[in-house]
Amino acid sequence: MKVLIISDTHGKSSCLKQIHDIVGDVEMLIHLGDVEGDEKLIHDLFDCEIHMVRGNCDYNPELQIYDEFNIGDKRAFITHGHRYGVNSGISYLEELIDTEGYDFVMYGHTHRRDLTSYKGSYIVNPGSLALPRDNRVGTYMLLDFDQHGTPFFAQNELPRVESNVSSFRRKFDM
Repeated sequence: MKVLIISDTHGKSSCLKQIHDIVGDVEMLIHLGDVEGDEKLIHDLFDCEIHMVRGNCDYNPELQIYDEFNIGDKRAFITHGHRYGVNSGISYLEELIDTEGYDFVMYGHTHRRDLTSYKGSYIVNPGSLALPRDNRVGTYMLLDFDQHGTPFFAQNELPRVESNVSSFRRKFDM
């Protein structure tokens, strides 16, 4: 099962179109908040099961603060993270694993990717597709499972796009 995990696109539609072109068909898309109005575009681009949550920059009341669902036979909890103190650490997310037994707890908000193994579960942040803080290019994750049901994550970056200024300078030897 190929799962695309993204966050913090902040209304940058071009990033959503680019990621669709790169990853192609997926069976599930998870958006961890700060969609900023691109909900319809996401549904138009991706013909799959979609889970989205509300971030601190989202005002769509149809988006929930968190969601719980299964990915295959694994239990997932997703949230944007701003209500769980993720800027100061992931202890509240670890507590969710301790008390609720989730296999995956996914969050965004920090614009920094993170993949932490905790007591046999995973705490996942794909970073920001549009406005990364730890990188100059957008980041995302893909989740898949081997034939035994063991999950594996691929941490990816959007391809670097040369700026018009750089190509202009080279063209005129500046």
